[in-house]
Amino acid sequence: MSNDEHSDDEAVYVISIASQLSGMHPQTLRQYDRMGLVSPGRASGRGRRYSLLDIASLRNIQRLVGEGINLAGIKRIMELESAVASMALEVAKLRTEVDALIEANPPKSLVRKGKQTIMVYKEEG
Repeated sequence: MSNDEHSDDEAVYVISIASQLSGMHPQTLRQYDRMGLVSPGRASGRGRRYSLLDIASLRNIQRLVGEGINLAGIKRIMELESAVASMALEVAKLRTEVDALIEANPPKSLVRKGKQTIMVYKEEG
């Protein structure tokens, strides 16, 4: 990665740039930080540094406000979305572990013992 390239979660944008990129006033960004809607990184002088993920969150907040959702509701939505994403990752990890265990030690009930013939009868009416 060169000096001009940063990961999406790397806090590199000062508040004035984040304000321009998100289309919001810097004071709005400070308010959202105080409320915990967005948690930008901090520089050594305590100045806020926003990542691309922070800016995406700000745009999402702006969209939800535009849909008429209040800030308390937006905070709850973001918490729930985060929880769902965490659970989805956990389920994927567990599914991988279960698949590996089944492959290594197939349960007797899942082992095919032979072909079964299924007969279907048509009722005449």
